[in-house]
Amino acid sequence: MILDRILPYARKLLQSTVNEGDLTIDATIGNGHDTVFLAKLVGETGHVYGFDIQELAIQKTTERINNENLSKQVTLFQRSHAEVKKLIPASSQEKLKGAIFNLGYLPGSDKSVVTVPESTISAIEQILEMMAPEGIIVVVIYHGHEGGEIEKDELMNFAQNIPQDLAHVLTYRFINQANNPPFILAIEKRA
Repeated sequence: MILDRILPYARKLLQSTVNEGDLTIDATIGNGHDTVFLAKLVGETGHVYGFDIQELAIQKTTERINNENLSKQVTLFQRSHAEVKKLIPASSQEKLKGAIFNLGYLPGSDKSVVTVPESTISAIEQILEMMAPEGIIVVVIYHGHEGGEIEKDELMNFAQNIPQDLAHVLTYRFINQANNPPFILAIEKRA
């Protein structure tokens, strides 16, 4: 057996939960790789809502989804993921089966623009409330940048205190790697 690396395992978790026709969220679209992945999972009858505060992320993701002919099933917001409940139509929320966050900064851009625990935790709370039973939130925590340790610690404290009758919470990490390796925090809503 070969252990899955972090990003492949994040996608495996989503693949095991999300089906064609479902609603998903890419809470930090970045360069658009996860947005495209989710759009292919949900197919033409599903939908992906993507969030990022940076115009560059919106541009890169728009280009990527257009190149893949996936724009029909994707809506992008240049807004904080903390506004997720306000921006996703209430009529669609019961179909929400998966969400992904990649915390930290947009690769290849301004490293001073980073995710922060307040908005991330707020978004997770909102998504968990909206999510269908057995839906999953996958958070890839990059914490080697300035402020990353604080966000990691606050998220872990938050996650450890989610009532067990509401969700199953998992961490997946390699504990012998140097340089603050990323790890996964996964939250599966219980039925």
